[in-house]
Amino acid sequence: MKDSFINRKYIIIAIIVLSCLSLIARLFVIQVVKDSYRLSADNNVLRYITQYPARGLIYDRNGKLIVFNQAAYDLMVVPGQISKIDTASFCSLLGITGELFRERMKIAINYSRRAPSVFLKQISDQTYARLQEKMFMYPGFYVQPRTLRKYSKPVAAHVLGYVSEVDDGILKKIPYYKPGDYIGKSGLEESYEKELRGKRGVKIYMVDVFSRIKGSYADGKLDTLAVQGSDIISGIDLDLQEYGELLMRNKRGSIVAIEPKTGEVLTLVSSPNYNPDLLVGRIRSGNFESLSADTLKPLFNRALMASYPPGSTFKPINGLIALQEQVILPSTQFGCDRGYLFVGCHSHSSPLNLENAIMMSCNSYFCQSFRKILENPKYPSVSSAYQKWKGYLNEFGFGSKLGTDFVNELPGFIPPVTYYDKYYGVNRWKALTVVSLAIGQGEIGTTPLQMANMTAAIANRGYYYTPHIVKSVGTSGNTNPRFTEKHLINIDTANFEEIIRGMEAAVNGGAGKTAGVAAIKDIIVCGKTGTAQNPHGKEHSVFIAFAPKDDPKIAIMVFVENAGFGATFAAPIASLMIEKYLKGEIANKPREETILNLNLMKP
Repeated sequence: MKDSFINRKYIIIAIIVLSCLSLIARLFVIQVVKDSYRLSADNNVLRYITQYPARGLIYDRNGKLIVFNQAAYDLMVVPGQISKIDTASFCSLLGITGELFRERMKIAINYSRRAPSVFLKQISDQTYARLQEKMFMYPGFYVQPRTLRKYSKPVAAHVLGYVSEVDDGILKKIPYYKPGDYIGKSGLEESYEKELRGKRGVKIYMVDVFSRIKGSYADGKLDTLAVQGSDIISGIDLDLQEYGELLMRNKRGSIVAIEPKTGEVLTLVSSPNYNPDLLVGRIRSGNFESLSADTLKPLFNRALMASYPPGSTFKPINGLIALQEQVILPSTQFGCDRGYLFVGCHSHSSPLNLENAIMMSCNSYFCQSFRKILENPKYPSVSSAYQKWKGYLNEFGFGSKLGTDFVNELPGFIPPVTYYDKYYGVNRWKALTVVSLAIGQGEIGTTPLQMANMTAAIANRGYYYTPHIVKSVGTSGNTNPRFTEKHLINIDTANFEEIIRGMEAAVNGGAGKTAGVAAIKDIIVCGKTGTAQNPHGKEHSVFIAFAPKDDPKIAIMVFVENAGFGATFAAPIASLMIEKYLKGEIANKPREETILNLNLMKP
């Protein structure tokens, strides 16, 4: 019995000793080995302040600054740290109502009593200065520095896009972002968000019971630095962009200019547009609602998203296909008696060869060429010949997205065979059924960007680079490899030369030329006018061009809605843009003044 008692005593002692050793070991791990536990315990006296990185800057192709940053301040709140404060004086200091104070506090409490959240976004410098002096009176509140976007000129809104606070959808979709973060929306800000945003850092401070910072925690050893976003060098020529927006003032439409040898977008104008400063800071939400409600649709990027019939600017493509398919020769002539069957044409000399048909923009010539393409005996049916024709258009980038670095590019529309089969029946439609496609009308839809790209491909005599807005990211000067890939078009270079001769004649030829208004002294401009039919009103004025002829530095497309003939407004605008880019100044001041003062949006 005595031995049994002694044994139980030793067992109890052993249990107590083991328990003590386990507790001591655990305390050692918590207090010495794993400092993070102590940090967690100290959270009620620590403040974690996010260090927001400055977004990367955006420059134009000549090194001119387009977008930079300016200081801004968010007033943060930790509801659990708020003690009794003078609400009236606090509201007066911030210039807000008591109702707004209660509303913001309710939101903050619903989010978290212990975690910080934004109480008031982007307070002014003056408010920030006043607040700093009295912050000790309002425990639980502190100021979070950050930056806002600023623009060197009020232009290029559709190119640049804007920055706004992340919403619940983004927070659920992308784990990187946290409440209060900002993200790029549309334009370059969205396309290059990862490169521009940089990397957040954090500073940990010790605070007293009045929420006043008493110093860095652990001598800043646990702090992390914010990493600034990468700068971007764009292909945009800022001066040319500004000039293009001036020329398109009080007009609907767009201008897209491309450097043919690289595919870099020199200018992308969508009109009407808006001042990018309107979508910065606390005024952004109200202005966005106003812009969205505007019947002129200033937020709509016509250059990338509008689908227009290209009109006669499409004739060079049909001429190229007819040459490549060997259904015509450059010397082939067709007659024109003010039209072809039910397709009308203007009065001009007849018959015409290919060069003169482009120069005089003869509808009859291209309708007959198109008919020969679709009735080519080497194909078993019109639909198979049509499929071949459509394949050439796809090579130029029509009917699909070009794959640019814009986020909202649309594909346009080139009708597939099934489209006509559905409406007319399989093998029940002929070349004459779709002959309007010969002159860029009918069901075809193209974007201004696609038409500018087509022009660049003609200027290059048979290839193009995917149009893109950014030359390089960061200081390396490297270009995205997909923008250096040459897209070859399966049409002989010699055929391009024949078309270019016609486009040169349209601007610089003799009697009957349709684009003489686009001629520039000492520069050979090659162009083609277009008048796109519009079922909703007056025709659209369209013009494509490139220059100089033998060393193309700019390919351009101008589309002016409801402005009539291509030579009336689109061609002069394109000519002014080319002259501005290649010469730096405008010689024909009267023409410039006419376009600048023209208002096509009067009721």
